[in-house]
Amino acid sequence: MAYERLVRKLTQENLWLYILTLLNRKPLYGYEVRKLIEKEFGFRPGQVTSYVVMYRLEKSGLIKVVDEAKGSRGPARKYYAITSKGATTLEKAKKFLVDLSGRIG
Repeated sequence: MAYERLVRKLTQENLWLYILTLLNRKPLYGYEVRKLIEKEFGFRPGQVTSYVVMYRLEKSGLIKVVDEAKGSRGPARKYYAITSKGATTLEKAKKFLVDLSGRIG
């Protein structure tokens, strides 16, 4: 039970870390973010949850919309990219987690 709660806290409840990590590589649209989280990190965020988190990240100035491309086969897609503030926040979070893991292990 404690382990499962830890996994949930470090994945679903800290989804922003995974989103910033992916956007630090290249701009992506919302659906891509969700699929890449599942593929690369091994968990599947709720369909609406990732969009809610991205909305909050955008409002906080950690990500921004860089393009709204109209696909030839579908609706317009908003592409998101990490901002310098987002990159700094991600680096601080990574340092915190590395420091924490060093103290625990």
